[in-house]
Amino acid sequence: MTAGSVKLVERFLPDPYIFAIVLTFFVFIVAMFVTQSTPFDIVEAWYGGFWSLLSFSMQMAMILVTGTILATAPLFKKGLGKLASLPKNKISAVVVVSIVGLLASFINWGFGLVIGAIFAKEVAKRVKGVDYPLLIAAAYSGFLIWHAGISGSIPLTLATGGASLVTQTAGVISEAGIPTSATIFSYYNLIIVGVLILTLPILLALMHPKGDKVKTVDPALLEDEVEAPALERSAMTPAEKLENSKIINYILSLMGFTFIVLYFVKNGFNLNLNIVNFVFLFAAILLHGTPINTVRAVSSAAKSVGGILLQFPFYAGIMGMMTYKGVDNNVSLAGAISDFFVNISNDVTFPFFSFLSAGIVNIFVPSGGGQWAVQAPIMMPAGLTLGVDAAKTAMSIAWGDAWTNMIQPFWALPALGIAKLGAKNIMGYCLIVLLYSGVIIGLGLLLL
Repeated sequence: MTAGSVKLVERFLPDPYIFAIVLTFFVFIVAMFVTQSTPFDIVEAWYGGFWSLLSFSMQMAMILVTGTILATAPLFKKGLGKLASLPKNKISAVVVVSIVGLLASFINWGFGLVIGAIFAKEVAKRVKGVDYPLLIAAAYSGFLIWHAGISGSIPLTLATGGASLVTQTAGVISEAGIPTSATIFSYYNLIIVGVLILTLPILLALMHPKGDKVKTVDPALLEDEVEAPALERSAMTPAEKLENSKIINYILSLMGFTFIVLYFVKNGFNLNLNIVNFVFLFAAILLHGTPINTVRAVSSAAKSVGGILLQFPFYAGIMGMMTYKGVDNNVSLAGAISDFFVNISNDVTFPFFSFLSAGIVNIFVPSGGGQWAVQAPIMMPAGLTLGVDAAKTAMSIAWGDAWTNMIQPFWALPALGIAKLGAKNIMGYCLIVLLYSGVIIGLGLLLL
């Protein structure tokens, strides 16, 4: 089954940029009919959303760059290498990489995306005969549980509360919000997460190809660029002495870590993209030793952010079309998808159908915040009418948002940039993960 899935994806899945364009054309046509709007209306909605993810795009580019330069710092690289030496064969390599990806993503989704791929790359250097695309797929599969983890944007939005939450949920949830004990740390959510952490590594290990089907990678291709030899200090110009000054890096790092300590004292273990990037950056500055080494590391890492910079605006444009409401019927395409699943639900099946609808919408709107903005005003009141717990409705949306990331190349771009692979190389394995996890999550939402 895995071999068939890999072959299917390698044959028919285009480059992620082409995938984004195909989605753009598809949503453009369907949105015209659903919203009863003219092509000119939809084009305006497309452009209206096109630049709405600029800040987020920069954050994602930075997390790829800062994560990579931290991983290439000599001391960090040495420690990561020791950890990557633990697996002794190809099966244990897949299992360990999968567990690291899952646990890291549960802690923080940005951390998981980068660390999982970097760790997989280090393991591939050391374990002979392991299938490299499967190893990267195992690392990326950890992202499946991010929205049920402690950095999940929907449960954290519920916990924050406030007047905006009342507006977002059409009055279903009060300003007091819903604590994480009813969402992230609820028994049904922890059981689903636990089952996936225990079984997904085994599933991925069982997928390992045999014989000539194994796609290994030349370790030489995974080596980092060799740094230029340091000049003798006596031969340096004043400018070069500044560039190679460790004191500058130490003072700058002291400033950065002073803020980091103050941040965690004031906010607790509240990780967001900005603070994760900040920690990665200043840890890398400290460990690289000199300003010029940091510059060289960033120049090397920045080569892999092209996919993010090119594709994220197109997905923002798709979001603009998905959320555009027709002037005459006040219906959006995303809203129509949600309404369809609401209409076929009852109090037992509603969480499951909320999960499915969120999974479909996520293919076109691959953003946790965007997903919530689109579906909360529809699904939350519907759940209240059917007598479904508001926290469970919200977590059903969160699980759906995370679920179809397994076949949506959008979030795989940072991992693929680190691994130097294309989406078609890993998505065949991720398709099997999607099918398996859909059963686990769906049963959990129906039965627990």
